[in-house]
Amino acid sequence: MPETAAPKSDATAASQRPMGVESQRLMSLDALRGFDMFWILGADSLVYALNKLGHCAPTQFLQTQLSHCLWQGFHFYDLIFPLFVFMMGVSTVYSLGKIIEREGRGAAVKRIVRRSILLFVLALIYSGGFTNPWPDLRLMGVLNRIALCYFFGGLLFCFLPPRALAAVVIALLLGYWGMMRFIPIRDIHLGQDELAAQAQQSGKGQLAAEFRDINSVSNNPSAIKDSPVWAAARQMYFATTNRVKGKYDMGYNVCNHFDFAHLPGRLYNVFWDPEGILSTIPAIATGLFGIFAGLLLSNKSVPDERKMFWLLAMGVCGLIIGFVWGTQFPIIKKVWTSSYVLVAAGYSSILLGIFYWIVDIKKWRLWCQPFVWVGMNPLTLYIISNFLGGEGYHKLAYRLAGGPVEDYLNAHVAQGFGNVVVCLVGIALFFWLAHFLYRRKIFLRL
Repeated sequence: MPETAAPKSDATAASQRPMGVESQRLMSLDALRGFDMFWILGADSLVYALNKLGHCAPTQFLQTQLSHCLWQGFHFYDLIFPLFVFMMGVSTVYSLGKIIEREGRGAAVKRIVRRSILLFVLALIYSGGFTNPWPDLRLMGVLNRIALCYFFGGLLFCFLPPRALAAVVIALLLGYWGMMRFIPIRDIHLGQDELAAQAQQSGKGQLAAEFRDINSVSNNPSAIKDSPVWAAARQMYFATTNRVKGKYDMGYNVCNHFDFAHLPGRLYNVFWDPEGILSTIPAIATGLFGIFAGLLLSNKSVPDERKMFWLLAMGVCGLIIGFVWGTQFPIIKKVWTSSYVLVAAGYSSILLGIFYWIVDIKKWRLWCQPFVWVGMNPLTLYIISNFLGGEGYHKLAYRLAGGPVEDYLNAHVAQGFGNVVVCLVGIALFFWLAHFLYRRKIFLRL
């Protein structure tokens, strides 16, 4: 078929979608994205510093909410990642819908493939792809998952109508639950303490000590070529013949076992990875929930106040279903359980509805402008932070306001006040950089 024939048929298909796409950019979406990145880039450190300074009930509560649940449960910090994936789904409707309307579905697919590959390659570089010897390279991580969610979510958006997308979401969530619930696994815990105890019972005291001494950063056996500790763990795993099913414990479930057996390279949690292979399946559903929100917001026939109402209503429904399902299929971010998807999507939809009402309906925008700067360049700011080192802006701030300055403030104002000032300087630095890039229209677009 000639290439010129595609735009006509694709434009026709796009016009037949029940929800059209308007070209106006949502400031509320940029502000919410910036709000999300705000906590990643340094605001969490400020809360920790304030809690050390005052150590009162409110700051202790905030510090707890700004740390991930060890396993089961849900804190605010467990929302940061899925909220970003959700917003990526919202943006997908606007960006790809515009391309389909103007250039055809083929151009949209090319954009999806190109952006996904570039982001995945960037993720490998971010994990040390140019500097670390194999197997000290993490193949699945945060940016990798974002790339995969964008790839599959974008393709599904291009080729399926909303009702079919809803069927896909249901299939993904129920299918993942079915795998986790009914597929049998080897009766072995892939935790350091559990493996050490099993080695100790087998009379291998030295191996037990090596398991206990593992550090995921300095001596992660999955990142060491021909590691004897890694080989011993695999031998113990494959020597286990008894099978169990319906387990959701840390290191003792289908998702973690699959990563241990089949995911090469460095695993973040030594014997499994929180952004592993199987847990990417329900993460795609998180992006699709964002696509539904984008379809709603881009529908010109729905009044703005009604859009806000539906976002809040869908959010509440997601929370109710998610928490109820969580009584049987626990809410666990580190394996991205289906109940976790619903709870995270529920909170994300509510936050988007609130931001949409404040920013795009009421037009109260002055307060959120710094978040918009950050939200227009999230990937750039995130990568720069990594190049500066972990918590890069905080480290740079420490060079400016740490040392003697911090000591002086601690001695003459209050113990711990110097660290608060360092954190504030770090936040000011990434806001300044975001504003600098925004004013000069420098945006990283893969």
